[in-house]
Amino acid sequence: MNILIAADGSTYTIKAAEYVASKPEFLQAGSQLHVFHAEPPITSNRAKAVLGAATVDNYYKTECEAALAPAENVLREKNIAFHSAYAIGAIPEEIQKYAEKHSVDLIVMGSHGHTALRNLVLGSNATKVLALTTLPVLIVR
Repeated sequence: MNILIAADGSTYTIKAAEYVASKPEFLQAGSQLHVFHAEPPITSNRAKAVLGAATVDNYYKTECEAALAPAENVLREKNIAFHSAYAIGAIPEEIQKYAEKHSVDLIVMGSHGHTALRNLVLGSNATKVLALTTLPVLIVR
């Protein structure tokens, strides 16, 4: 089974990683675990021009590594092998693209994240991923 943990660095990301780590049936021989983060792009061309490509790239790298780190730390502590990756773009679409590219069987994500706007029951990105994908999605609270 190929499992994708959609990470944003929040406490819900930690809970998602802990949940996956606690389920040995998810991690049988031949399984692959992916930790993935999608970072929204800087949309201002003026800001990109002023800051420069290297600064923007460094910003993305720093933000993505920070978002991945909590889940990675949980998995390392439990000696669970995983692959980490990130992309820049619209979060739900990037999660779906990564899942398709890596033949993911299950997406695991926290119910809420670091986004400024939150829905009452689920975070807006979780809701959008549910609407976008045909894959099973496990929401961890």
